[in-house]
Amino acid sequence: MMDREIIELDSGWTKCRGYIDKLIKFLEKESPSAFTSEEYMSFYTIVYNMCTQKNPYDFSEELYKRYRESFTGYISEKVAPVLLEKNGEAMLHELTTRWENHKLMVRLLSRIFKYLDRYYVSRYNLDYLNDVGLMCFRDIVYEEMKPTMKNAVLSLVLKERDGEQVDRQLVKTVLEIFVEIGLGNMHSYQDDFEKYLLEETSNYYKNKASEWIEEDSCPAYMIKAERCLELEKDRVKQVQQLDKAAGANNDANLASEKISSGYLHQSTESRLLDCIEEELLANYEMQLLEKENSGCVALLSDDKKEDLGRMYRLFSRIPKGKVPMAKMLSKHIESEGMALVKECNERAQAAKSEKANSSGKPKQRKAERRSQESTETIFVKKLIKLHDKYLQYVQGCFQNDSLFHKALKEAFENFCDKQVANSTSAEMLASFCDNLLKKGSGEKLSGDAIEETFEKIVKLLAYISDKDLFAEFYRKKLSKRLLFDRSANEDHERSMLARLKQQCGAQFTSKMEGMVTDLQLAKDNQARFVEYLSSNPEKKPQIDLTVNVLTTGFWPTYKFVELSLPRPMSQGIDIFKEFYDLRTKHRRLTWIFTLGHCQIKANLGKKFDLMMSTMQAATLLLFNSEEKLTFSEVQDRLNLPEEDVFRMLHSLSCAKYKLLLKEPQSKVVKKTDQFELNTKFTDRMARIRVPLPPLEEKKKVLEDVDQDRRYAIDAAIVRTMKARKVLKHQELMLEVVTQLTQMFKPDVKMIKRRIEDLIAREYLERDKDNANVFKYLA
Repeated sequence: MMDREIIELDSGWTKCRGYIDKLIKFLEKESPSAFTSEEYMSFYTIVYNMCTQKNPYDFSEELYKRYRESFTGYISEKVAPVLLEKNGEAMLHELTTRWENHKLMVRLLSRIFKYLDRYYVSRYNLDYLNDVGLMCFRDIVYEEMKPTMKNAVLSLVLKERDGEQVDRQLVKTVLEIFVEIGLGNMHSYQDDFEKYLLEETSNYYKNKASEWIEEDSCPAYMIKAERCLELEKDRVKQVQQLDKAAGANNDANLASEKISSGYLHQSTESRLLDCIEEELLANYEMQLLEKENSGCVALLSDDKKEDLGRMYRLFSRIPKGKVPMAKMLSKHIESEGMALVKECNERAQAAKSEKANSSGKPKQRKAERRSQESTETIFVKKLIKLHDKYLQYVQGCFQNDSLFHKALKEAFENFCDKQVANSTSAEMLASFCDNLLKKGSGEKLSGDAIEETFEKIVKLLAYISDKDLFAEFYRKKLSKRLLFDRSANEDHERSMLARLKQQCGAQFTSKMEGMVTDLQLAKDNQARFVEYLSSNPEKKPQIDLTVNVLTTGFWPTYKFVELSLPRPMSQGIDIFKEFYDLRTKHRRLTWIFTLGHCQIKANLGKKFDLMMSTMQAATLLLFNSEEKLTFSEVQDRLNLPEEDVFRMLHSLSCAKYKLLLKEPQSKVVKKTDQFELNTKFTDRMARIRVPLPPLEEKKKVLEDVDQDRRYAIDAAIVRTMKARKVLKHQELMLEVVTQLTQMFKPDVKMIKRRIEDLIAREYLERDKDNANVFKYLA
């Protein structure tokens, strides 16, 4: 095998230098081409041989040094002088050309000298050839020209911000030099360009903001700010996806094409936008939100949903920017709610004044009652409308943000517990539901509309602290609808209960659901009673009798009276007892006559069908056998308390339908009065419903709720102490309040009284050494 010819350093480098000079002439456009493939291979072979010769002919170190000198010489003699002669955009164009040429030169020479990278550079831990080429450009051109480059690029950015069109590709290429010159890190780009860009941006938008805040309304300012942010983001964005239809010969799928759209590096985006947001939004937030006639409150008042949505999007970008907006929303909703409360209170006061001036005329009293009903109905309807409006704002303009849901909740909680026309919101919501669900209500709504209204009422219920009060009022009204057959639709009743159950829990509706089921069982029981009478004709009473057997625990408590019934009625009751005892041996029936109603036929010169309560009927039937009866005689024969006798006799002798005549005539029943049947009674209607003045139930409901609350507090205290055994006073109070808040807002004084009561009943005791510590007594 023949030995390879030794290449001396000078002769070898002379050949290499010739090839490098030829490449330089090509870059300087003095030659149409660099070198042929044969020349390329010859160049590579010379370098390879000079690096692989044995010592002392291994010239790797010298070649590495001269490789660097080739770049420094070319850059110093050909590149730097040309660049230093130019400035502005012309300099940038020249720079990008020279940079592209330099990268081509680095790419070609690093490949030819690649053997150095493979062994010599790796062995001595030196800079790679590609990096050496870039560092030469950095040290000679970049370090000298970076201020000029930076100023020229910033000038173009400023021009674009002012609406002029600039060569984006030129700017992008120059900024890539800042990035690539860092050899893998972003220090050069950030320290030599981005830092100054952010300063210029801050100053630019500071000046713009100071002009706009004086000249523009809040919406106009926000439109400009949003547009600026979009434009700045567009300057940063590096790549967009464009979809284009595939050609006829290709698949039907869409092909995507990547194109450059911005020139700033992606890492700049967050810092650039933060800078703009600081100047345009953060520094002027409160000024914008509080702007007269166009700030947040004005936009809410004028229903400017688009502007509110933009305001939310913009202020979401800055730290804690949404908090002032949410507070303003809450305050605005609360002010509208309080205005609604005030309006309805004034309406109720006006109705009260009208009543005082009505001189007790029936038509005026009826109109006053309608006015009172409309006050409650109008309040709830407006409350629903108000909630719908701002719930749409929260869901739409404020993108379902939890902070704004909380603001809505707090605002409604602040005014929903206010009294309107001496009624609580809990009572009015229950009454509103009653109007929706009972027969003959003025609300002519479709089934879907009723269901939607139920949903809205349940949402409002969430804002009321006294949910137990609503439950009790609702239960009272539900019982009347069920017992007096006033419920318009059983499916709607069950639907409302299902919604309440979902919102407030199973315990909230357990009794109400029991009532609905109970009544169905009572109907089945009545059907069996009818069958029993059909099978035993001799048992059939003189009257048609319908009995609802109900479970005491489900229904509200009702007044029990020992009414002495006329014989036909008492006979019917005895027969039903006999029937019921055949089925159940161990259940006791308690008859609630205050809930009974009758239809009796009266022959008063003209025949009438009278519909009235059981107690009214029992009173009227007394006059079948007696022409005249005194107040005391009526009371003795009915075995009723005085207040009930007063109500019965007043409804029959002093109200609209005077079925009894009273001596002396007056509008007030007294114990000394005498009564007789009005045999000359006339009315254009043959079927008459004789009303009985309703008892004041509100006081009874409040008393029942107060009693239930005492039980609930007792249970919460005992439950907590049983689990914890020993607890400090403050901790016990906090735990009890936490447990009960879902149903009502417990009064601290009541909790203290219940604790003392439980101590007296020996459920708890105070610690002997510390009176603020309680112990559970098993």
